[in-house]
Amino acid sequence: MECIVNWTGNSATTGSRSGMTFVAETASGHTLVMDGAPDTDKPDMGGANLAPRPMETVLAGAGGCTAYDVVLILKRGRHDVRGCSVKLSSERATVDPKVFTKIHMHFVVSGKALVASAVERAIAMSHDKYCSATIMLGKTAEITTSFELVEA
Repeated sequence: MECIVNWTGNSATTGSRSGMTFVAETASGHTLVMDGAPDTDKPDMGGANLAPRPMETVLAGAGGCTAYDVVLILKRGRHDVRGCSVKLSSERATVDPKVFTKIHMHFVVSGKALVASAVERAIAMSHDKYCSATIMLGKTAEITTSFELVEA
């Protein structure tokens, strides 16, 4: 897997390359824009809040990875899953490197006659075996999960 990340600055808003906007070009041909938070003390050093922060994209990627697994595992088990969302909340270290130290993932899974034990198993399988992102983040963060079922 490859990805190219290019610094673009904030030329669209400032006319200069003093900002902290980056565009990632993925191997699958998609682009992802990232930006930094504005720095009120040093405006030329911060971002312009034009896009998610890089660490927000890491968290979102982990959520996408595990939700993908959960849906796929349930579908393969012939469960009538109709929707899946996961809300992630996290804590980070206070000093550099500011790695994630805690991540909680709350899944809301909807479908017809879903069985709680099947959803619980799918989430566990994702976190124990399949989701590369959460397994990797689990090296620095305590990852916890919860879920609720919604009848579709």
